[in-house]
Amino acid sequence: MSAAVIQLLVLAGIAIFLILRLRSVLGTRDGFETPAARPTDTAAANRRDFEVIEGGVDSDITDHVEDGSKAAKDLAAMKMAEPGFNVSEFLHGARGAYEMILMAFERGEIDDIKPFLSEDVFESFAEVVSAREAQGLVVEAEFIGLREMTLQDASFDRASGEGELSVRFVSEMTSVVRNASGEIVEGNPNEYKRQKDVWSFARIMGSDDPNWILVATGG
Repeated sequence: MSAAVIQLLVLAGIAIFLILRLRSVLGTRDGFETPAARPTDTAAANRRDFEVIEGGVDSDITDHVEDGSKAAKDLAAMKMAEPGFNVSEFLHGARGAYEMILMAFERGEIDDIKPFLSEDVFESFAEVVSAREAQGLVVEAEFIGLREMTLQDASFDRASGEGELSVRFVSEMTSVVRNASGEIVEGNPNEYKRQKDVWSFARIMGSDDPNWILVATGG
């Protein structure tokens, strides 16, 4: 056997060994293959699978009330009645409403906020403002900021469709009361006053009117 033939046999043996080695590492590839899914594609698929799962915990509810509580169940029922309802978004709106209504009351400008108050709340506010005016008293107040805000309770009347949410606010403000002569009879303009309130807002879930109405106040 010539040296050339021996060389060819050796090369063929090496080639066969390399082919077998590659198959053990990479596997066999025959015909057309779909591209391997990129990590981002797999993650997106997993997110889609997760999103269609029903009956899971709604963090928009459990972030604010205890899971399984009556308040949590009523919030879930409110979402069923109005799918677009979001507890966190409600609280964001309640934060702005609190400052607006509180400061209007302190300054005696309650006509500006009448559309946001129930009849009972408006009348109680009006009585206080009228009493101050009768005594010649004027309140000067400045809102400093909201320190705490928590959802305290929630209820839903399935018969009427009315939802009611109670929110606890802790704010800081400056407030002084002056008499007709301009003298300070209460408060200090250089001291912060801590204000604590529990307000209840209500509306008919699923109605065309998006406004929540202040229906009760307390400390």
